[in-house]
Amino acid sequence: MKPLILFDFDGTLADTAPDLAAAANAQRTAKGLPPLPLTDLRHMASHGARGLLGVALGLKPEDPDYEAAKQAFLADYERNIAVHTVLFPGVEALLAELHRRGTPWGIVTNKVTRLALPLVKHLDLHEASVITVCGDTTAYFKPHPEPLLHAAREAGHAPEDCIYVGDDLRDIVAGKAAGTKTIAVGYGYNGDSDPVAAWGADEIAHTPEDLLPAIDRLHLK
Repeated sequence: MKPLILFDFDGTLADTAPDLAAAANAQRTAKGLPPLPLTDLRHMASHGARGLLGVALGLKPEDPDYEAAKQAFLADYERNIAVHTVLFPGVEALLAELHRRGTPWGIVTNKVTRLALPLVKHLDLHEASVITVCGDTTAYFKPHPEPLLHAAREAGHAPEDCIYVGDDLRDIVAGKAAGTKTIAVGYGYNGDSDPVAAWGADEIAHTPEDLLPAIDRLHLK
């Protein structure tokens, strides 16, 4: 049986950081603050509003101004969600090769449906992906394993026959808890956690071109 390859979205398949950073900088502009360079915000792109507003405005979820800033950030992002977002170089070729081989693949993201699906369609991934699990598809977010378990069930695969690929420690924690094999990618956003090599993933891919060999090695184990 072919393995089911499940991918995180932001920072793994798609470079969404420029549009997320623009929405974060819009909140700074609204407060009369100068925009931050993309390099200051990029590493937090996988952490969504919480991470980006933490860097852009110094806000934490428990702060009284956080919820209003979060809603404004999400509204600005939704209005300009696909201005600069693209697949990482090499991802299109990877997905084409998986399709050629008849290897099914899907997406498991913490991005909620109203934000995730328009991008999945914009990047022309919706027809090839056998399953797309968003942050509100189940009652849980990663690092909880349920989104991955849900994806495996819906696609008709046992978790041990799945490989989860992600650029954040939460992805590897979720994959291990779900019983999937895991690949950590070093080209994504990686957050503010320990180095990728310390996450305990089964394989590490430093570029999208490294992913197919890593998948092949895990499938043979």
